[in-house]
Amino acid sequence: MSLTADIVETTSPVGVISDTHGLLRDQALALLADCRPLIHLGDVGDPAILERLAELAPVYSVRGNIDREGVCSTLPSHRLLVINGRPLQLVHDVADVDERMACESVLHGHSHKPRNEWRGEGGERRLWFNPGAAGKRRFSLPITLGKLWIDADGIRGAILHLPP
Repeated sequence: MSLTADIVETTSPVGVISDTHGLLRDQALALLADCRPLIHLGDVGDPAILERLAELAPVYSVRGNIDREGVCSTLPSHRLLVINGRPLQLVHDVADVDERMACESVLHGHSHKPRNEWRGEGGERRLWFNPGAAGKRRFSLPITLGKLWIDADGIRGAILHLPP
């Protein structure tokens, strides 16, 4: 897969949200207020969510499996985003990751299960990051989003829990 990379330089944390399914909570907006840029990893559910996030900061997003109509259906399925020189692969479903794409981190959603895990060895080491789901509660899973700090020291991530 050959993608053109979006390139971003920032000194702010990077906000990562997924699986809103048409619901953008005020608490999520408050936690993302200091972030620039914002990343939405699919299952947006309502394009107004992307518009609202864009009022806070530039938004980079991918299409999820429920994003079948309207503006959300035109979102890319994969995206290469380079932040502060560090390449990130954005995809909704981890099953769709392109292993050939050179990146330091894979950001994904879909499962609603938060993950902040380094995998691999040496130069093949990657951060696998799923912010969980910030929209409607699914089963007994937590309502979460994520933040990344990306700089000369590397990539660091955190999962933030929202009140139910």
